[in-house]
Amino acid sequence: MRLSSGFWVRAYLTHLQSAGIPAFVVAKGDAERGDVMVKLNLLDGSARLYQRLFDLRADRYAWKQVEAGRSDTIDAQLERQNRRDKDLWIIEVEDRDGRALLEEFD
Repeated sequence: MRLSSGFWVRAYLTHLQSAGIPAFVVAKGDAERGDVMVKLNLLDGSARLYQRLFDLRADRYAWKQVEAGRSDTIDAQLERQNRRDKDLWIIEVEDRDGRALLEEFD
């Protein structure tokens, strides 16, 4: 059974907060079925973008890095994506050490 997107986002933000990692919702998507993308802002002008994708080899969903580069470039990409998909959740995590803790939320 898949968790609703809204529930997953709340649990993820709480987990990050308990680890002392700042994070916030940039775009609120559909509470039940919206996809989630996570931008990891490294606070040095660079960022990484993660999306939950189906891994055919492992036969399950997993978080994959889909982009890395300048933070403003990734912001522009997310803005375009959000215009196409109003159900999309966008979460921004800020951590100089590159911790997004997504491996704990497959």
